[in-house]
Amino acid sequence: MLIPTDNRKKIYQYLFQEGVMVAKKDYNAPKHGDVEVPNLHVIKALQSLESRGLVHVQFSWQYYYYFLNDAGIDYLRKYLHLPVEIVPRTHIKTAKAPGIRPGGPFREDRQRGERRDDGYRRRDDGEKKEGAAGDFRPEFVSFSCVTADFLIRSLSVVVLVAVGPLRREKTVVS
Repeated sequence: MLIPTDNRKKIYQYLFQEGVMVAKKDYNAPKHGDVEVPNLHVIKALQSLESRGLVHVQFSWQYYYYFLNDAGIDYLRKYLHLPVEIVPRTHIKTAKAPGIRPGGPFREDRQRGERRDDGYRRRDDGEKKEGAAGDFRPEFVSFSCVTADFLIRSLSVVVLVAVGPLRREKTVVS
């Protein structure tokens, strides 16, 4: 498809800047959500990059997800005349804040290997666990309508249903 050079350049600039691009599968949309070009131009330009192996495409729920790979970064860097120092946002490493660990402020107060001392689920008085009294004996009562004969009949029905009718092989005499 013939795409104007201005539109192609806008698409490639956005793709290089972000490292990823999302396009809804709507060929008649007048504009793309992120770039001011027709949605069809975005899909076809990135389809061209995919056929050359410069982006990876994932399609899900009527959306195309395009991921720029290393070969695509090199190609777009040459196409857009960018220096080597400029990289897409997906390749920028984020610096973690030093000293902050998961677990909240209470974790910092303890030394490594030290246990929590807030008394959670601990018994310091040495008493026996609480529970039912020693003379408690639960009884399990069965239903009066269920008898051994009824159980045997229902079990045989289940077995017959599970096995089904037996099949006999036919011998053909020629």
